[in-house]
Amino acid sequence: MIGPGADPSQASEALKSARERRAALERMRSEGRSVERRLNETARAEAAPRWQWATYGWVVVASSVLLCALGLYGVSLSGGLNGMSGRLVVSSLLTRQVAYAGLGLLLATAVCFVHYRWYAYFAWVLAAGVIALLVFVLIPFVPEVLVTPRNGARRWISLGIADFQPSELAKVAYVMVMAVYLRFSVSHRRFFGLFQPAIITMVPVGLILVEPDLGTALLFLPTLLAMLIAAGAKIRHLLVTGALAIGFAAVVLVLSLSFAKADRYPLLRPHQVQRIQAVIEQFQGDERFSQSRGFQGRQARMLIGAGGLSGHQEEKSRALIQYSKLPEKHTDMIFPVLVNRFGFTGALCIILLYALWIGGAAIVAANCKDPFGRLVVIGCTTMMATQATINIGMTLGLLPITGMTLPFVSYGGSSLLMAFLVVGLILNIAIRPPGRLWRRSFEFDD
Repeated sequence: MIGPGADPSQASEALKSARERRAALERMRSEGRSVERRLNETARAEAAPRWQWATYGWVVVASSVLLCALGLYGVSLSGGLNGMSGRLVVSSLLTRQVAYAGLGLLLATAVCFVHYRWYAYFAWVLAAGVIALLVFVLIPFVPEVLVTPRNGARRWISLGIADFQPSELAKVAYVMVMAVYLRFSVSHRRFFGLFQPAIITMVPVGLILVEPDLGTALLFLPTLLAMLIAAGAKIRHLLVTGALAIGFAAVVLVLSLSFAKADRYPLLRPHQVQRIQAVIEQFQGDERFSQSRGFQGRQARMLIGAGGLSGHQEEKSRALIQYSKLPEKHTDMIFPVLVNRFGFTGALCIILLYALWIGGAAIVAANCKDPFGRLVVIGCTTMMATQATINIGMTLGLLPITGMTLPFVSYGGSSLLMAFLVVGLILNIAIRPPGRLWRRSFEFDD
């Protein structure tokens, strides 16, 4: 501090020094704010989702489009020959399937426009609407103009120009709800904590079984298992639960076959037991029922075997398909139709396309750090893979026949639209990866 009698030169130096210190302090503050601002901007840039167009999601899209194209050709093949003129026919089913494919691509595109995290907020609302529709088709006094039973099953709601199958939408809604439930949960890492996701699963499964649609209901259990594993559930708990479930299923199977000998069906429907019996008789070489309960499986295997290594010319293949009298050849049994046309080589190509689809989706799931997004991809992938495996397995005679379509390939509006909805969800997640500062998901110490 300088007094009144100080030398003016000293006062000037002191004032200059004070100004320099003040200027230095201002520079430090300015630089500090600049550094802080740059850090904040960097953090926001790293944490904010960025669009990424070079992604394996396009492998899923390409595989889906190719499978759909094969399906359109398969639907055309299933129409057989025009016996009057000998020319190839284009059925009305093909025209409808082309329309469904176009709508499916539009639906997949629309799904990509909204960030996938927004779907988490509406998952439970969607699930409630789907449950209401599943209950609606089971109400006995609903007019048949709205719900028309087919082969004793109540699965479809008539929309006039087309039919809608709520169980197809239920598969997508279930995956989203389970992803919402598991994304930040830890209760499923305890043994008794597995009961909560099991109860959520049994709601749609129970309603679908009542329709009845055993094939679709079976898809939910492998999907739940895969999502629990991805969410960090303990393997030993899942092994115990799986062993109990397999034991229960074995008891139901044995009892159903025993009751069937007395023409009683308290557990499974008659047609479900007959399909199981047909597979057992096939492995035993019993041909007594090849023209009744074993007819569909026998004709499917004959078409596949007739395809040989490289298939047949189109006209010959159409003739074989037409005179085989294979039931449901444009829906559940479209795989034998395509294999007859393209042979063993064609079968391998179809399986390879599904492998590419599954592999692309698996890489998308592995790259996604968002718990909800990862679980959605894993759930949808497991659902599709299980459905394709069961359909191909039943046409080869390895599994009982169920009313289950081959994804993207079989004829059916609801099935095709929901399949492309899944493609849209996976691509949505693939092109919006979380930033590098996003927290890692499902990492536990044990």
